[in-house]
Amino acid sequence: MKGYNPNQWFRILFLIQKSDTLFRLAPLMLIILVYSLGIAWFEIEYLKIGEDSWVQYLPAMHSLLSFVISILMVFRTNTAYDRWWEGRKLWGALVNCSRNFALKMSSVLDQNDEVNRKFFRKSIPVYAFALKEHLQSNVTLYMLDDTDHEEIKPEIDVKKHVPNQVAKIMFNRVNKLYKAEKISGDQLIVLNNELTAFTDICGACERIKNTPIPYSYSSFIKKFILVYVMTLPLGFVFTLGYYAAPIVTFIFYVLASLELVAEEIEEPFGTDMNDLPMEKLSENIKKHVEELI
Repeated sequence: MKGYNPNQWFRILFLIQKSDTLFRLAPLMLIILVYSLGIAWFEIEYLKIGEDSWVQYLPAMHSLLSFVISILMVFRTNTAYDRWWEGRKLWGALVNCSRNFALKMSSVLDQNDEVNRKFFRKSIPVYAFALKEHLQSNVTLYMLDDTDHEEIKPEIDVKKHVPNQVAKIMFNRVNKLYKAEKISGDQLIVLNNELTAFTDICGACERIKNTPIPYSYSSFIKKFILVYVMTLPLGFVFTLGYYAAPIVTFIFYVLASLELVAEEIEEPFGTDMNDLPMEKLSENIKKHVEELI
């Protein structure tokens, strides 16, 4: 995720990134420009359309359709941003759950119980990194090849749901502490609620990842934008002449950019520039847990 200062207007306006929509849409914009110039030449030079032509009524149709397309684009971008923001709230909740669980384990464990302290100091951050890898469809687990994780590695099957396995290992360790009478029943209930929150967050993230915007809706918007833009030169040439070509190209750039931005942020768990900084959040969890336990 790219950080920036929203107050630096000039830097934002003139700094162009590789992921900027201008680069991605450049080939299509060139096609739209050539197409619009061709329509302008055909109407002006070849057909020599006059004021009594039916083409003069097309701008009125586009004015009506512009209201419809604006509503569709607002709904599209709002829906995509809601998914991105919900994902950020879930990872914020994961940070808090990891801190709370580490705080409680630090309190309930004996100060001399270095074995269990080391286990939870390592396993809590492992869950965050495992969830990141899981959401990005990777099968590797953070630091499973580290010698500090010998007590975890034999129990993990990277071909299965890794976050669930890590949560299970942590709960089994808590349950062993209860059976060994190192924690009380009340403490077990409190710790169980914290462990349950990990799984709830994982399930909510999977819901976002595995439930994209309905295909028919996304497909309709793209087709609507294309038809709307392709018919714009027919009416605009009548009033603007050859100047209609760059204007239509700019309108296409604006509409298509909104759709591209919505596509990028509606799946917040990827590796794009505007996706959530899960790696950084996981590193913060590791740092805070090590400080607490």
